[in-house]
Amino acid sequence: MAKDPDIPKRTDADRRIRQADRWATTLRILYLLLGRGKWDLQSLAEEFECSARTIRRHLNVLEYAGVPYTYDRDAKCYRVRPDVKFPVLNLSRDELLEQATAAVVTKASGLDVAADAGATTERIAARSRDAEAELLADAEAVMQVLDLKLADHSQHREMIKNIQWALIERKQISGEYKSPNADGPMQLTLHPFRLCLSGQAWYLIARPVDEEHPKTFRVARFSSVRLIDAEAVVPEDFSLDDYFGNAWNVFRGDESYDIEIEFSKDAADLVTETRWHKTQQVKRHPNGRVTLTFTVDGLEEIVWWVLGWSGRAKVIKPVELRQLVVEKLQTALEMNQH
Repeated sequence: MAKDPDIPKRTDADRRIRQADRWATTLRILYLLLGRGKWDLQSLAEEFECSARTIRRHLNVLEYAGVPYTYDRDAKCYRVRPDVKFPVLNLSRDELLEQATAAVVTKASGLDVAADAGATTERIAARSRDAEAELLADAEAVMQVLDLKLADHSQHREMIKNIQWALIERKQISGEYKSPNADGPMQLTLHPFRLCLSGQAWYLIARPVDEEHPKTFRVARFSSVRLIDAEAVVPEDFSLDDYFGNAWNVFRGDESYDIEIEFSKDAADLVTETRWHKTQQVKRHPNGRVTLTFTVDGLEEIVWWVLGWSGRAKVIKPVELRQLVVEKLQTALEMNQH
């Protein structure tokens, strides 16, 4: 069949670009298979917006290249032999900057839960060209995290590390915990579900072995934490979003409230600079005032936030929140009158 003379021929440059693009897709697939996600033909096809047949061709390239991957029938996904890794080299300038930023952020008090958080940056610098090592050093020199007002976890690094390993290895933990609502320390054995940084502190979501439902524990209130040789039972469908719901921070109340608070003109720009809650909505008024609305599960946490805006915030609804604010202000006045 004769070729249509009106169809332009592909140049060598075009062919090289297309070939490079195919190789790039093959490498991206390999990166995904090396990760901890679960990828099968269908999910890979959806990720790359192509057909399953196209994904099979990329997998064939990996096979021809000697990449030891198999299909795990139990997990229903592809797996690459765990000792196959890419070297941490040839990072772009943006990737180097991101690494330096991470190293700076994790030096901040409250985020420095790993004593050697900057070790990765140092190893990258040691194995990089002079220009890359200089970029890492320069980036760290021009950034600093100041005064985040997070809880001081400098004495809890070992406990946090134990919790992290327990979560990764699916092990139970045992520890002594001092709750503000208890007369003395409690000895707990827990199935750890998640570790999260929220508000100003690190929290552990875990289920006591003698209870049916998980609870929220503030890490700073543990005096000891150790792994025990017993398997932790963690629901596969557990979600922090579902667990916390619309809690203002980490403690979810039993009742949901529609919150509406009006802020004075001098506070309008300041209060809207921050997204305080995932349900936050902002309405600006012609007089310069601004109204923020939220849907929150429980009032015990948000009331303290509202009190921080005393003199510049008026609770429109619910009545229960307005009463809480008044009661706590009255108590504060009584305490400070003499």
